[in-house]
Amino acid sequence: MPEVFYRKWRPRTLSEVVGQEPVTRTLLNALITGRVAHAYLFFGPRGTGKTSTGRILAKAVNCLQNASGEPCNECAMCQSFNEGRAIDLIEIDAASNTGVDDIRDLKEKVNFAPNASKYKVYIIDEVHMLSTSAFNALLKTLEEPPAHVIFVLATTEVHKVPATITSRCQRFDLRRIPQAAMVGRLQYICDEEGINIDPEALALIAKSATGSLRDAENLLEQIVVYHGANVDLQQVRSELGLTGDARIKELLKSIISKDIQSGLTIINSVANDGLDLRHFNRELIDALRAMLLVKAGADDATGLTPDEIKEMKAIAADISLEEVSQSVKLFSQADFRYSPQSTLPLELALVDYSVAQSESKPEPRAEVKASSQPRKETVKAVVQDEPQEEVAEPSVPVVPQRIPISETSSEIEHIQQHWGDFVKACKGAVGQLDALLRGSCKPVSIEGNTLVLGFYAKSKFQKNKVEDSKYSQAISGKLEEMFGTSYDVHCITIGEENRPVPPPAKENPLVREALAHGAEIIGEEYVR
Repeated sequence: MPEVFYRKWRPRTLSEVVGQEPVTRTLLNALITGRVAHAYLFFGPRGTGKTSTGRILAKAVNCLQNASGEPCNECAMCQSFNEGRAIDLIEIDAASNTGVDDIRDLKEKVNFAPNASKYKVYIIDEVHMLSTSAFNALLKTLEEPPAHVIFVLATTEVHKVPATITSRCQRFDLRRIPQAAMVGRLQYICDEEGINIDPEALALIAKSATGSLRDAENLLEQIVVYHGANVDLQQVRSELGLTGDARIKELLKSIISKDIQSGLTIINSVANDGLDLRHFNRELIDALRAMLLVKAGADDATGLTPDEIKEMKAIAADISLEEVSQSVKLFSQADFRYSPQSTLPLELALVDYSVAQSESKPEPRAEVKASSQPRKETVKAVVQDEPQEEVAEPSVPVVPQRIPISETSSEIEHIQQHWGDFVKACKGAVGQLDALLRGSCKPVSIEGNTLVLGFYAKSKFQKNKVEDSKYSQAISGKLEEMFGTSYDVHCITIGEENRPVPPPAKENPLVREALAHGAEIIGEEYVR
């Protein structure tokens, strides 16, 4: 039976290990100088070469012609390791041999001399799966093993390995394999196997493998088995369930222009074509991440070609870095697990982003009205509010007094000017209504008979609470008591840039006096 790619093309020398040059160089120097340790701990994500490096190390220390440090792969000993016949290489799966009895059995066998090799090498894979008792039983043997024994421990979760174990080993951290190095290895395999494949297709396979060469080799073989020896980019996209660049770019443009209608149309067209929206969302997040890096000037970190970077810069010309960051957060939070409608998470992310960015910019009409107000009156109102915040609030509910609308103010401006008084009046109304409103939102507009409250992006909890009918009805009642008009309440999300800048705490005379007596500021909260 033919071997699969990841077994057939497993590296046989340290120089063939892809993307782990610091690790392989250190091991090679140790082999050349004869300073091989008695125990090694290899840590890294799956498919990065932990077990393969351990096998090469075992082969190298037992090679009969090891002059350069690398195994020769020609002597009888190397051949036995390559063919899986070496009885002095013992591989243990710690996931299925977790108990203390398994380690006790190992402790008894390590004292026996190697059968044919110079060293007996134990590779314990997924060592973090051992029980606490098993780790304790291994300690003494790992610290002072017989001279003919070398331990190689491999794990994907090094934080679960006790410090008493790691301190007895030389630890090597294997990183995720860079995309460029992975593409080079895949191209080498294709050349040897007689496979014609587009370089862009190899790059897409490497990107989908997320740093695991084994996953990339498995995916390459799966595609070759299905499509034959001639593979193009579109076939790889189809195999991966990807939609292609066109609709991703169109959706990016809709996000940037805040064109909700166009964006919703694209999302539903993807769903109607039967494509996986989870894959589509991952593609979109990758594109938004690339845009974020391009806007930040980190072009090299995108993994894109120069032409793709140039195109991404053109697309991102009309969006700020902050807006890109907000879009990445919203689409990353799209949860498909409990959604009754497959398209709903993406639709909500698109609408939330577009509405938040639109609401964060003041309307021209509001700007004109604000400019018609004398600046002195605005400053005076703010100054009058500040001393009131320093007065201790009474423990009993505050009975609001109706405040008439002045002739020079609109309804929304009137509510905005007295919003601090309104929040205080909500104390004791229902639950902790005043605490939910204080500093988390502000009146944005009045649409018909509805007051729109804008909650800052970090006040999601307060927004969800206020949307409950119990709280929204209480707000409507208080609005009628205080302003003489009953409003329905609608909540939206606005950007954090709209949150007022808090005054420095040290400017408060009470705080200054406390600091003079040795107090220390450990945090600040601005209540408006």
